[in-house]
Amino acid sequence: MTSSSSSPSQDAKRLAHAHPEGLRADALMEEDVAWKYDIDGERDGDQFDRSERAALRRVAGLSTELEDVTEVEYRQLRLERVVLVGVWTTGTAKDADNSLAELAALAETAGAMVLDGVIQRRDKPDAATYIGSGKALELRDVVLETGADTVICDGELSPGQLIQLEDVVKVKVIDRTALILDIFAQHAKSREGKAQVALAQMQYMLPRLRGWGQSLSRQMGGGRGGLATRGPGETKIETDRRRIREKMAKMRREIAEMKTGREIKRQERRRNKVPSVAIAGYTNAGKSSLLNRLTGAGVLVENALFATLDPTVRRAETPSGRLYTLADTVGFVRHLPHHLVEAFRSTMEEVGDSDLILHVVDGSHPVPEEQLAAVREVIREVGATDVPEIVVINKADAADPLVLQRLLRVEKRSIAVSARTGQGLEELLALIDEELPRPSVEIEALVPYTQGKLVARAHTEGEVLSEEHTAEGTLLKVRVHAELAADLAPYTPAATA
Repeated sequence: MTSSSSSPSQDAKRLAHAHPEGLRADALMEEDVAWKYDIDGERDGDQFDRSERAALRRVAGLSTELEDVTEVEYRQLRLERVVLVGVWTTGTAKDADNSLAELAALAETAGAMVLDGVIQRRDKPDAATYIGSGKALELRDVVLETGADTVICDGELSPGQLIQLEDVVKVKVIDRTALILDIFAQHAKSREGKAQVALAQMQYMLPRLRGWGQSLSRQMGGGRGGLATRGPGETKIETDRRRIREKMAKMRREIAEMKTGREIKRQERRRNKVPSVAIAGYTNAGKSSLLNRLTGAGVLVENALFATLDPTVRRAETPSGRLYTLADTVGFVRHLPHHLVEAFRSTMEEVGDSDLILHVVDGSHPVPEEQLAAVREVIREVGATDVPEIVVINKADAADPLVLQRLLRVEKRSIAVSARTGQGLEELLALIDEELPRPSVEIEALVPYTQGKLVARAHTEGEVLSEEHTAEGTLLKVRVHAELAADLAPYTPAATA
């Protein structure tokens, strides 16, 4: 390293002239004048030249011709600063505030810093700019005042609304659907989950592609084209749309193959007559916490929306010894994008194919009834309305006692629990045992010790009421399905008499 021939004060003056805003760096360099080797050399070790040390400092507001590239790189390191916009069309002002508060929680989950939120009262969203031209200008002033770089709208905007609103506010504009898709893309871990999110994102982006139109067109016929082969041809945006459609078709085939594997597992459970219980509910209601408490599954638990997307199936046992499976499903939210419902249909089929649904609701939420309605709407979409349901009011330790009493009174098949403290879990297990479908045939049989497989099947597939070991074999009194009852029939008292 070569040292500079200029004095320290000259270095500081030259840097201050080049960057007048770097006053703090100048002050630090002035303090370095008092440095002496015999005092500070042992302590500090090798020293860089002052001018080179100053060159390592990042200057705030530095702009280069690669501003768009650095913006993409920095976005992964800093939080996006967002302003929320909602249109209040129905309901009370409190309902509108709750909806915007949920949008703020979604934005924070996606990694954004919420600076402000505004709501406009309208009969319906404006067809051009979602909030109207006058309010769009007011929104631009809010964006300039707060220094935001993104606007998030509490609704699904058409491609035209997105473009026109961006033209007014001069920053990026996204809607609620794009925000939820972004959260899903961050949290999907399994191969199936990633494929489902990618398909939903492509379905959403297909009508919203933007291109340069005719300036990126291609000539259809090439250099040797003849009659009727010259012209604008296929534009760049049309090419992009065609490629996205091809990718979507490929993704649907992959998801169909993964669905086959999931269906095989379900058939295996049905063949072994193992009842299944599905945990469904609003996002962040505590479904994964409840699964961990009941089965010790060790699933990620985090106070965030859509922290877990990939379904988890674990084996559990009722207090009476009956085996069943417990499946944790993806969380729901109000106005869940229909792209996601379609893409996650194979995952949500766990709910439709179950014997019992544990509908988990956050008891500490200001309006838990809205969560119940939103989840039941999605359950109807996947065709699981005929499955018996138990409403599990979670977070009872943090809930308002009046809200708990109201929910328990309105929901006839409900129970209040706390996955964090363990309150009410024993009663929940007993209720699951009571509600699970029971084998239809009650039979008594003396099974020889040489037929131990039948005894094992009676324990796994049926419900053992009594068991006694005698000199001739195992005397069983069990409730089983018709298939196993036929196998046990030769060992009943009537058959052996």
